[in-house]
Amino acid sequence: MYSSYKKDVVMNFNIYLDDETGRQLNDVASQAGMNRNALIRQAVSEWLSRHGKPRWPDEVLDFRGMADMPPFESGRDSLKPPVADPLA
Repeated sequence: MYSSYKKDVVMNFNIYLDDETGRQLNDVASQAGMNRNALIRQAVSEWLSRHGKPRWPDEVLDFRGMADMPPFESGRDSLKPPVADPLA
């Protein structure tokens, strides 16, 4: 069974191109010394890196807090318990 969560899963797609686009693809792949599939993989990868799901900058991901600030979780004990949801 294939899982979209596994990185080693290979996906196969069929795409239909008009004749001119197909000729251009063949020409560019030949000039680049690549086969068409490799060129399409590269193009999709580059497109996704520019247009895919946004990602937090590394500065935000690497942030470990401020030394003079108590951790956010330190105030949890003073919170009131949640009230029963009247719509549940």
